[in-house]
Amino acid sequence: MARSRTPKFDASEVITNEIIRIIERGVLPWRKPWTAGGSSRPLRVGGEPYQGVNNFLLTMRTVMAGHSSPFWMTLPQANALDAKVRKGEKSSVVVYYGQSRKDAGGDEHDRSDGDDRSEEARLFRFQKSYRVFNACQIEGLPESFFPDPEPAPEHPPSEPILHMQAFFDAIDIMTVFTGTEAYYLPPVDKVYMPSITRFQDPRNFYGVWAHELAHATKAPHRLNRDFGFSKFGNTSYAREEIVAELTSVFLGQTLGFTAHTLEMNAAYLHNWLRVLRSDKGAIFRHAADAQRACDYLIARSEVGRAGRSAEAA
Repeated sequence: MARSRTPKFDASEVITNEIIRIIERGVLPWRKPWTAGGSSRPLRVGGEPYQGVNNFLLTMRTVMAGHSSPFWMTLPQANALDAKVRKGEKSSVVVYYGQSRKDAGGDEHDRSDGDDRSEEARLFRFQKSYRVFNACQIEGLPESFFPDPEPAPEHPPSEPILHMQAFFDAIDIMTVFTGTEAYYLPPVDKVYMPSITRFQDPRNFYGVWAHELAHATKAPHRLNRDFGFSKFGNTSYAREEIVAELTSVFLGQTLGFTAHTLEMNAAYLHNWLRVLRSDKGAIFRHAADAQRACDYLIARSEVGRAGRSAEAA
């Protein structure tokens, strides 16, 4: 009698289904203001912040579980610290991306091995998954994994927040402040925003601005991001909205705001669900798109501020 095979674990499917279940409840948990132990990003055991989709996933899980530590680690990493995962605690799946080189004869080489013997060698990408636990799920860790939280800053209503304003003002993408709607208009390459005075919480103003600037990064002379013909409600439109949302999440972690849009309704949630249900790899690709957009905006702001400093000198 033939043995039934255990289905192969598919990290993309498991993670995508997890996000779908959360969004079906009508919430986007990564929009909730949070820090864990003074950090706005989930951290690896050595203190390095997670990037891309793992940042997004662990941010979401930190918020939902209410963890007070930003640190995440594997079971072997916990054991190496003479610590022990509490019985019954559930791990979180994250992913690792790498590249290998396969030559014409079928032999595989690590990308970093410096072997250029085969002109017919080709690179291929691979994804691996692994499981991590938050420090709050582990007993016996040093106190350094549980840093004290920082007090939440208070900001006057409808007033600019100086470091955020300086960041956005330095980006060389034209923003026009007018009306009550926020959008990026590709034909004129301009972002249109309501005035900050229309926002009770100024952090929401910067969350919306980040979202629209993220759309502007898709322009051919910037990151040249194109999902095909886009119109309100179609799949290309929905994909770009996911990228803009995640860019605002990542940029907000740097500056101190959360992702925000002027409209949070069933149609917006449907954008996410449509894409995720049809493509289990979408969240991984679009988180990478968003990380690139975030890095681009940070770089442009740094260039702009450096230029102003040079002029003032």
